[in-house]
Amino acid sequence: MSILINKDTRLVVQGITGRDGSFHTGQMIKYGTKVVAGVTPGKGGKEVEGVPVFNTVVEAVKKTEANAAVIFVPAKFATGAVYEAIDAGVKLVVCVAEGLPTIELVKITAYLKGKDCRLVGPNSPGIVSAGEAKVGILPGNIFKKGSVGVISRSGTLTYEIVDHITKTGLGQSTCIGIGGDPIIGTKFIDCLELFAKDDDTEAVVVVGEIGGRDEQDTAEYVKKYFKKPVFGFIAGKTAPADKRMGHAGAIISGTSGTAAEKVKVFEACGIKVGETPADVARFVKDKLA
Repeated sequence: MSILINKDTRLVVQGITGRDGSFHTGQMIKYGTKVVAGVTPGKGGKEVEGVPVFNTVVEAVKKTEANAAVIFVPAKFATGAVYEAIDAGVKLVVCVAEGLPTIELVKITAYLKGKDCRLVGPNSPGIVSAGEAKVGILPGNIFKKGSVGVISRSGTLTYEIVDHITKTGLGQSTCIGIGGDPIIGTKFIDCLELFAKDDDTEAVVVVGEIGGRDEQDTAEYVKKYFKKPVFGFIAGKTAPADKRMGHAGAIISGTSGTAAEKVKVFEACGIKVGETPADVARFVKDKLA
């Protein structure tokens, strides 16, 4: 099994005719994803990688029964693209685009309430359900079908930890890059709720980073409600306070956002934390072996 995406996912790519959209459309198709439509206003009637292009998401959904969307459009158009996908009736929107204004994300998350649609991102590398489907920019070659779920705020660290897990001989059920912005559509806890219901996910790795309190809240949730083993990694141990590091969300305020504080809370809640990605993979291997 898997969560969020699978072999039945029918994907529409917003921004398919752009450099990134066209390249990653080819990569997603190569992985086995059913990319059924693309959207670029004014370029309807064209094809990219054999995929028909439409002028609007509504038209694409109507003609192809797409049920998920991935957004590769530039930041200044990305907010509108998110609303367009939501209003078209897809169940899942993965926003790879970054640079969306925080105030717009506040409005989007409010708009989503009560709607049968989930937003992953923005600033997300995407989702992979190993052996089934890939949505976004995650490199498919490092994945192997298995029983370890991965949730990460960091794109590059996601790749590294997944690669280490695969090299131990284990595999992944679903890997989700939730994005590192201060406000995102799907958080760690949302993903854990889905993994809890997935019988084929035996353990979960949470990859966090400095800034905010999401990791601490997640650790407390795990201690109270999540019954499967969880392992952690926190990026940014050497980052100085009060300086933004990479992601817009990766800024420390006081002591609550430091890597040391997050590790302390993880361990107090029973989450074993690795010093390196290789450590995390080894911990999971030892638990599931």
